[in-house]
Amino acid sequence: MRDPYKVLGVKRDAGTDEIKAAWRNLAKAVHPDHNSGDPSATERFAEVGRAYETLKDPQKRSRYDQVARMAEAQTIMQQRQAAREAAERAKAARANAEKIMEELARANAQKAAAANPQQAAGAGETPEEVIERIFGVKNARPGQTAADAATAAADKQQTSSAAAADDTFAEEEQLATGTGSTTSRSPFGIFGSLVRRITGAAQDKPSEKTPEIAAEATITLDDMLKGRWISVPLSDGRETRFQATTDIGNGQVLHLKGQGLKLPGMLRGDVAITVHLSTDSRFSLDGFDVRTTLPVTIENAVLGYQAQVEGLNGPVQLTVPAWSGSDQVIRIPGEGLPDGQGGKGDLLVELRLMLWEKPDDKVTDLMRSMREGLFL
Repeated sequence: MRDPYKVLGVKRDAGTDEIKAAWRNLAKAVHPDHNSGDPSATERFAEVGRAYETLKDPQKRSRYDQVARMAEAQTIMQQRQAAREAAERAKAARANAEKIMEELARANAQKAAAANPQQAAGAGETPEEVIERIFGVKNARPGQTAADAATAAADKQQTSSAAAADDTFAEEEQLATGTGSTTSRSPFGIFGSLVRRITGAAQDKPSEKTPEIAAEATITLDDMLKGRWISVPLSDGRETRFQATTDIGNGQVLHLKGQGLKLPGMLRGDVAITVHLSTDSRFSLDGFDVRTTLPVTIENAVLGYQAQVEGLNGPVQLTVPAWSGSDQVIRIPGEGLPDGQGGKGDLLVELRLMLWEKPDDKVTDLMRSMREGLFL
C-alpha cells in the first residue's frame, strides 16, 4: 500500500470527517461494479479500503505518522552524513593522487639521470619499480610506460568492483563539491581515478542497518492451518509478505530480515510485524491446544452418550461420560496445532450444560421435589 494520505488525497492534518468523506467518494469512483472494464479496479478499491482502515483508527494513524517521521528524519541525517564522508574521501583521494604523481616525477628524473653513465651509480628507483612498489606489479611489458603499467595494475586490482566503485565515487564527489561537471583527463585525473577505484569500494561498505519498520497484521486460524502468505502494507508505500504458520502466537513479533528501509551508506533494515490472531467462533487457542465447546442436555450429561464435535480437520468422535458436569473438559490427543517438532497439541472440549428450549413439566416437578426434599 502506498502512502494512505496520498491514496485518499488528503493532507496529513486532515480531520476524521474529511478522511471519511474522501474515502466514500473514492470508494464509489473506483468500485469494481462501476468499472467493469478496468481489470485494476479491484486492486484500487482494496487499496482505498486499506488506506482508510489505517487513517480512521487513531492508534494506527499515530503509529504510521510516527514511523514516517522517523524514516524522513533518518533519511535526512544519513544524506548529510554521506555528504560529509564523500567530501573526506574525495580529499583523501586527491592527496593520494598527488603523492603518486610526485613519486612518478621523481622516478622519471632518476631514470633520465641513469641514462648518463656517469650518474648511473646514483640512480634510484625506475618508474617501473615505483609502479611495482605502489601497485604490486612486476615485469612490465617491454615498451610499456609507467602510466600504462599503473593503469594495468589498477584495472587488475578492481576487476570485480571497479565500475561500481567509480560510479559511486563520482556521485559522492559531485555531492561534496556541489557540481555535476566533468574534468579533462589530465595525468592528475587519471591517477586520481585509479586511487578512487582502488580505495573507494572498501570505504563505501556499509556497516550499520537502518531502523526497523513497524507493521501489524491480522491472521486467522484458517490462514495458519493452510499456510497462506499474508501481505502487509508498509509505511513507505511498499508491501512485504510472510507465511502464516501454526507456530505463530498472538502478539508475536516477526522480524523479516532485509525487508525494511534502504538509506544511503547503510544496510537495508528489517521489518517488525506484530501478529494478531483473529477470534474464531468455533475455536480458541491455548498454546498448541485448541479449545471448543460442546452443548450437552441434562439427560445426556446424566446418562452419558457418544457425541461429535467439529475439529480442525473435520468431525471428531468422543464419549461424554455419565454424570458429566458443565465446564468439564474432555481432552482428545493429537487434534491440535502442530508444535513444530513433529507432534501436535490436543483438542480440548468444554462441556456446556444446556436446558431444553421449552420447559418440561416432568423435569420441573422432579427438580422441585429434589430441592424441597419431597421424593415421590
